[in-house]
Amino acid sequence: MVQNPERRIALVDAAIEVLARDGARGLTFRAVDAEAGVPKGTASNYFANRDDLLNQVGAHIHRRLALDPAGVEAAQLPPSRELLTELMRALYHHISDDRTGWLALLELRLEATRRPELQAALTRTLRDNLMLNVEGHRETGNPGDDMTVVLLYYAMTGLILEHLTVPEVLSGYDEDDLIDTFVTRSLGT
Repeated sequence: MVQNPERRIALVDAAIEVLARDGARGLTFRAVDAEAGVPKGTASNYFANRDDLLNQVGAHIHRRLALDPAGVEAAQLPPSRELLTELMRALYHHISDDRTGWLALLELRLEATRRPELQAALTRTLRDNLMLNVEGHRETGNPGDDMTVVLLYYAMTGLILEHLTVPEVLSGYDEDDLIDTFVTRSLGT
């Protein structure tokens, strides 16, 4: 396999674009090459097969969608419900700005129902992501326990899913207000 890390990342990002636009059935080496603007056959030099490509997309996509809390303006606030709310809002807007990444993740999740190896890899990645959120929450000292993080994780996942796939369902609601309510109710306050 070829070892140019920048080219590999560019190909994985191109695969994310293809997944979001064309779905898992449209994800071919040829489509990835075209999206990345590289010569035909390039992707097949970087990935052993389609499963390898899907697994690498699954590993990379969470890094792409991750929010760096230090980059959030409100990160200067002391640990509080307000800080937690602002972090959730920043996450929501960050992911909304990368609609393609989230839709590709959704396609990966669906494809994982048909591919046991991908399901195992995606399960590990998603579980690790959830645990990193739990540990990060503990380290910040924000209010709430581990279950608060789990509840917020899944509330945010649902909100993002609706917003990016069928946004008119939420047309009567302000997403920032919903996030405030998620945090408030998950904390029991």
